[in-house]
Amino acid sequence: METAKIDKTKDWTVDDYLLLGETNTPCQLINGELIISPSPAPLHQIVLSNLNDVIKAYGKKVDGLVLFSPLDLYIDNRNVFQPDLIFLSKRQIAYVTERGIEGPPELLVEVISPSNSYTDRYEKKNAYQKFGVLEYWIVDPANQTLEIYYSADWVKPTLYLAGEGVVTSSVLNELNFNLKDLF
Repeated sequence: METAKIDKTKDWTVDDYLLLGETNTPCQLINGELIISPSPAPLHQIVLSNLNDVIKAYGKKVDGLVLFSPLDLYIDNRNVFQPDLIFLSKRQIAYVTERGIEGPPELLVEVISPSNSYTDRYEKKNAYQKFGVLEYWIVDPANQTLEIYYSADWVKPTLYLAGEGVVTSSVLNELNFNLKDLF
């Protein structure tokens, strides 16, 4: 499946994006382009659900908040993303507003699909780093891999696992689980 891009002649802004209203169709504003995608595949949702269970259990222990897509994360006037999973620490819960998340979360997760791999690995990763996100995870269900980028170095992953191995986080202290539990 391909991702549709709407009206390339228009440079979309947050104000334009908000005129769309609430929708069940996943859409994001990426570098001024409105991107509309089909709903995720079942494997994507299974992996996301399993990961949500793990991170949510951790969040309860530390009074953090775990949210999942679709939910808007406002990066700037030309970028509104819908990451698959968002973890906010207790002090970041103030970033939750009526329209979405308006501040950099500690952790963002994208579960990639063939149609969005480039966007998640490059465009979004770069925007998240500039925005001040501390840790970014890219989960690839097709290859059963996990890449973790930490704020100190976003060029190469601080952790890369394929198939199995213990997932640990530089941000979420005491979180650990086996990667194979996601797939």
